Amino acid sequence: MRPDTARLGARIAELLAEYGIPSAAIGVLHGGEVTELAVGVKNVETGEPVATDTVYQCGSMTKTWTALAFLQFVDEGKVDLDAPVRTYLPDFEVADPEAGATVTSRQLLFHTSGIEEAYGDPGEDPDVYERMVAEIADAPQVFPVGSTHGYSAALGYAILARIMEVLDGKPWDDVMRDRLFVPMGLTSTRTWHDEIDESRAATGHLLRSLEEGPLLTPVDHLPRAFGPGGNLTSTTGEVLALAHVLLHEGVARNGRRILSTAAVHEMLHSRVPVPDPHMFGPYWALGLIVCDWHGETVYASDGSTIGQNARLRILPHADAALALLTNGGPRDSFYREVFDEILTELGLDTMPVLPAPDPGLRLDPARYEGVYERPGTRFEVASQDGGLQLTLDLDPMQAAFLGRPERIRYELLPLSETHFLMPPTHPLEDTQTVALYDFTDGAARHLHTNCRVHPRVP
Repeated sequence: MRPDTARLGARIAELLAEYGIPSAAIGVLHGGEVTELAVGVKNVETGEPVATDTVYQCGSMTKTWTALAFLQFVDEGKVDLDAPVRTYLPDFEVADPEAGATVTSRQLLFHTSGIEEAYGDPGEDPDVYERMVAEIADAPQVFPVGSTHGYSAALGYAILARIMEVLDGKPWDDVMRDRLFVPMGLTSTRTWHDEIDESRAATGHLLRSLEEGPLLTPVDHLPRAFGPGGNLTSTTGEVLALAHVLLHEGVARNGRRILSTAAVHEMLHSRVPVPDPHMFGPYWALGLIVCDWHGETVYASDGSTIGQNARLRILPHADAALALLTNGGPRDSFYREVFDEILTELGLDTMPVLPAPDPGLRLDPARYEGVYERPGTRFEVASQDGGLQLTLDLDPMQAAFLGRPERIRYELLPLSETHFLMPPTHPLEDTQTVALYDFTDGAARHLHTNCRVHPRVP
């Protein structure tokens, strides 16, 4: 079954206007057939319309591509996922000697290494990942290796990229091109902004208010340090080519085998629990989020840059995949509305909604109160009128650009003794979820939200 692109395009146009997003490109893979459509403009100042071959920044969706390439080395017997990183990078070290000696590639793929993103400024040259590995000799542990899930935006997958560079004897960008893009027959997917055809590229936008409308992003691409974890650009059709490989046991749509069936199974079924399971999913696989949609397993890969956003959902039970690329947002409610429209067109169940809070749950505020902090992010949890509130400190420059206060206070509504809903305080926000967990001596040790973990400050 193919979606009705005329009806869907009209609905997407309405949603773009409602959410203040300049454009969206949508791709649907269902039963082996691909449907694509694009609505809106590449740039609000030029007004140039998008097309199905418009190239968007995919952000952290890049991690799924990097994981796919890394599993090829496992297939070839060049890497053991459970061997220490030091097996392949003999000089690898961090501040904690035990962590440096024991952390594995699997833990990097899982985001359970616990190593702080303290890699300094490694520059923009192709040797950036070698520099990052060298610069983390003094990087502290956010948490002990393997003790919890805590998203690594750049460092974890940069270490994986460096392993691939050493084993293949070429830069990570070339590894990705030679091992994935060329064999899969992809002509639009790139790892570095200098390689992009600017005439086909969408421009990122930010939104301060719906009245003002979207503004051109002040940061047109992420630093090269984010490469393996966030710098890939692609089209919806080529994002669906990635989904095809995972849906078809490692075989690309051109018939080339990219990964063995066993490696695909490992990538999908090797998992760790996510402390906050409600916003994205209850488990993290090797480069993918594992979701539960009404009892069916769905795999997710999401990404954001400063002004562009990407969403991919892979539905093995329906032999389907949905891709959404935008040059504005991110808004969780927007992508949910878009995907629900597509799922309805395909005769499939719509996405599950967030659970409702439990008004009868009575919690001891002392178990949760405190400051939870990482470099650049600080949360303070305090009791207020018998309930809990969370105060977020925004970066002053970000707050000034967006016209927001530097401290934002949210209410925490309990779902359980460890999980909370955090309703929005601004029209451009969506409800988020928070986990406060790992109770030692009666108090929570970690706060987990948006896949990031923040330890309690002593």
